[in-house]
Amino acid sequence: MSEVNLREVAKSFSEKLSKIKVALFDCDGILTDGRVFYQGEEMGFNRFFHVADGYGFRVLMKAGIHIGVISGGNSKGLHKRLSHLGVQTMYLGCEDKRDAYLEIKEKFNVVDEQILYMGDDLFDIPLLKKVGFSATVKHASHEVHEVCDYNCTRPGGHGAAREVIDMLRYVQGIYPDVPEFQE
Repeated sequence: MSEVNLREVAKSFSEKLSKIKVALFDCDGILTDGRVFYQGEEMGFNRFFHVADGYGFRVLMKAGIHIGVISGGNSKGLHKRLSHLGVQTMYLGCEDKRDAYLEIKEKFNVVDEQILYMGDDLFDIPLLKKVGFSATVKHASHEVHEVCDYNCTRPGGHGAAREVIDMLRYVQGIYPDVPEFQE
Protein backbone atom coordinates (compact mmCIF):
# COMPACT_ATOMS: atom_id res chain seq x y z
CA MET A 1 0.00 0.00 0.00
CA SER A 2 1.45 3.36 -0.93
CA GLU A 3 1.96 6.05 1.67
CA VAL A 4 -0.80 8.20 0.14
CA ASN A 5 -3.30 5.35 0.43
CA LEU A 6 -2.13 4.52 3.95
CA ARG A 7 -2.81 8.12 4.95
CA GLU A 8 -6.34 7.75 3.58
CA VAL A 9 -6.86 4.47 5.41
CA ALA A 10 -5.58 6.09 8.61
CA LYS A 11 -8.18 8.86 8.24
CA SER A 12 -10.95 6.26 8.29
CA PHE A 13 -9.73 5.18 11.75
CA SER A 14 -8.93 8.67 13.04
CA GLU A 15 -11.50 8.61 15.84
CA LYS A 16 -9.98 5.46 17.34
CA LEU A 17 -6.32 6.20 16.59
CA SER A 18 -6.47 9.75 17.98
CA LYS A 19 -7.08 8.33 21.48
CA ILE A 20 -4.10 5.92 21.56
CA LYS A 21 -1.50 6.44 24.30
CA VAL A 22 -0.15 2.89 24.54
CA ALA A 23 0.78 0.61 21.61
CA LEU A 24 1.21 -3.09 22.39
CA PHE A 25 2.50 -5.80 20.09
CA ASP A 26 2.76 -9.56 20.01
CA CYS A 27 6.18 -10.70 18.81
CA ASP A 28 6.08 -13.93 16.81
CA GLY A 29 4.05 -13.38 13.65
CA ILE A 30 3.85 -9.60 14.13
CA LEU A 31 7.37 -8.28 14.76
CA THR A 32 8.75 -11.42 13.10
CA ASP A 33 7.47 -13.65 10.32
CA GLY A 34 6.65 -16.29 12.93
CA ARG A 35 9.57 -18.55 12.16
CA VAL A 36 12.14 -19.38 14.82
CA PHE A 37 15.38 -21.25 14.57
CA TYR A 38 17.21 -22.98 17.35
CA GLN A 39 20.90 -22.21 17.68
CA GLY A 40 21.72 -23.98 20.93
CA GLU A 41 21.13 -23.68 24.65
CA GLU A 42 23.11 -20.46 25.06
CA MET A 43 21.04 -18.52 22.52
CA GLY A 44 17.70 -20.33 22.51
CA PHE A 45 15.31 -19.55 19.71
CA ASN A 46 16.26 -16.72 17.37
CA ARG A 47 14.08 -14.56 15.17
CA PHE A 48 14.49 -12.03 12.38
CA PHE A 49 13.13 -8.52 12.98
CA HIS A 50 12.47 -5.71 10.51
CA VAL A 51 14.38 -2.48 11.18
CA ALA A 52 11.43 -0.35 10.05
CA ASP A 53 9.35 -1.67 12.96
CA GLY A 54 12.15 -0.86 15.40
CA TYR A 55 12.54 2.67 14.08
CA GLY A 56 8.78 3.12 14.32
CA PHE A 57 8.93 2.08 17.99
CA ARG A 58 11.59 4.70 18.65
CA VAL A 59 9.65 7.45 16.89
CA LEU A 60 6.51 6.69 18.91
CA MET A 61 8.41 6.48 22.19
CA LYS A 62 10.09 9.82 21.53
CA ALA A 63 6.61 11.29 20.95
CA GLY A 64 5.40 9.97 24.32
CA ILE A 65 3.49 6.90 23.15
CA HIS A 66 4.25 3.96 25.45
CA ILE A 67 5.37 0.81 23.63
CA GLY A 68 5.04 -2.69 25.02
CA VAL A 69 5.43 -6.28 23.88
CA ILE A 70 3.36 -9.14 25.23
CA SER A 71 4.59 -12.43 23.82
CA GLY A 72 4.44 -16.14 24.42
CA GLY A 73 8.05 -16.20 23.25
CA ASN A 74 10.89 -15.64 25.65
CA SER A 75 14.49 -15.91 24.51
CA LYS A 76 17.70 -14.03 25.13
CA GLY A 77 17.66 -12.77 21.53
CA LEU A 78 14.13 -11.39 21.87
CA HIS A 79 14.96 -9.68 25.15
CA LYS A 80 18.15 -8.18 23.66
CA ARG A 81 16.32 -6.80 20.60
CA LEU A 82 13.60 -5.15 22.66
CA SER A 83 16.10 -3.78 25.18
CA HIS A 84 18.23 -2.39 22.34
CA LEU A 85 15.17 -0.50 21.05
CA GLY A 86 14.48 0.91 24.52
CA VAL A 87 11.27 -1.06 25.07
CA GLN A 88 10.84 -1.25 28.83
CA THR A 89 7.41 -2.82 28.97
CA MET A 90 8.01 -6.48 28.17
CA TYR A 91 5.88 -9.41 29.18
CA LEU A 92 7.63 -12.41 27.69
CA GLY A 93 6.76 -16.08 28.04
CA CYS A 94 3.04 -15.55 28.61
CA GLU A 95 0.41 -16.99 26.32
CA ASP A 96 -2.43 -15.83 28.57
CA LYS A 97 -1.91 -12.13 28.05
CA ARG A 98 -4.82 -10.81 30.13
CA ASP A 99 -2.91 -10.24 33.38
CA ALA A 100 -0.10 -8.43 31.56
CA TYR A 101 -2.69 -6.24 29.82
CA LEU A 102 -4.32 -5.30 33.13
CA GLU A 103 -0.93 -4.46 34.67
CA ILE A 104 -0.09 -2.24 31.69
CA LYS A 105 -3.42 -0.42 31.96
CA GLU A 106 -2.74 0.29 35.61
CA LYS A 107 0.92 1.20 35.08
CA PHE A 108 0.12 3.85 32.46
CA ASN A 109 -3.27 4.83 33.93
CA VAL A 110 -5.13 4.30 30.65
CA VAL A 111 -8.47 2.84 29.60
CA ASP A 112 -9.08 0.28 26.87
CA GLU A 113 -9.87 2.93 24.24
CA GLN A 114 -6.39 4.40 24.68
CA ILE A 115 -4.61 1.13 23.82
CA LEU A 116 -3.64 -0.30 20.43
CA TYR A 117 -2.85 -4.01 20.19
CA MET A 118 -1.49 -6.01 17.29
CA GLY A 119 -1.64 -9.81 17.41
CA ASP A 120 -2.09 -12.75 15.07
CA ASP A 121 -3.18 -15.88 16.91
CA LEU A 122 -6.07 -17.26 18.93
CA PHE A 123 -4.61 -16.35 22.33
CA ASP A 124 -4.45 -12.70 21.17
CA ILE A 125 -8.22 -12.51 20.67
CA PRO A 126 -9.13 -11.43 24.25
CA LEU A 127 -6.88 -8.35 23.91
CA LEU A 128 -7.84 -7.65 20.30
CA LYS A 129 -11.50 -7.53 21.31
CA LYS A 130 -10.85 -5.27 24.32
CA VAL A 131 -8.56 -2.51 23.00
CA GLY A 132 -9.43 0.76 21.32
CA PHE A 133 -7.72 -0.24 18.05
CA SER A 134 -6.75 -3.74 16.95
CA ALA A 135 -4.70 -4.90 13.98
CA THR A 136 -3.36 -8.11 12.52
CA VAL A 137 -1.46 -9.53 9.55
CA LYS A 138 -2.45 -11.57 6.49
CA HIS A 139 -1.35 -14.93 7.87
CA ALA A 140 -3.39 -14.55 11.08
CA SER A 141 -6.07 -17.10 11.85
CA HIS A 142 -9.53 -16.47 10.43
CA GLU A 143 -10.97 -15.80 13.90
CA VAL A 144 -8.40 -13.07 14.48
CA HIS A 145 -9.29 -11.33 11.22
CA GLU A 146 -12.94 -11.30 12.29
CA VAL A 147 -12.26 -9.29 15.47
CA CYS A 148 -9.66 -6.79 14.21
CA ASP A 149 -10.23 -3.22 13.11
CA TYR A 150 -7.44 -3.40 10.52
CA ASN A 151 -5.73 -6.12 8.50
CA CYS A 152 -2.25 -5.13 7.34
CA THR A 153 -1.11 -5.31 3.74
CA ARG A 154 2.42 -6.21 4.84
CA PRO A 155 3.21 -9.59 6.39
CA GLY A 156 4.49 -10.02 9.93
CA GLY A 157 8.23 -9.48 10.21
CA HIS A 158 8.23 -7.39 7.03
CA GLY A 159 7.11 -4.01 8.33
CA ALA A 160 3.52 -4.81 9.34
CA ALA A 161 3.96 -3.17 12.73
CA ARG A 162 5.40 -0.11 10.99
CA GLU A 163 2.32 0.05 8.76
CA VAL A 164 0.13 0.40 11.85
CA ILE A 165 2.64 2.71 13.55
CA ASP A 166 2.57 4.99 10.50
CA MET A 167 -1.22 5.11 10.56
CA LEU A 168 -1.05 6.15 14.21
CA ARG A 169 1.61 8.75 13.38
CA TYR A 170 -0.44 10.26 10.57
CA VAL A 171 -3.54 10.63 12.73
CA GLN A 172 -1.67 12.02 15.74
CA GLY A 173 0.69 14.22 13.71
CA ILE A 174 3.86 12.47 14.90
CA TYR A 175 6.81 13.11 12.62
CA PRO A 176 10.47 12.44 13.45
CA ASP A 177 13.01 15.21 13.34
CA VAL A 178 14.87 14.65 10.09
CA PRO A 179 17.80 17.03 9.62
CA GLU A 180 18.06 18.95 6.40
CA PHE A 181 21.19 18.58 4.31
CA GLN A 182 23.38 21.66 4.63
CA GLU A 183 26.06 22.45 2.04
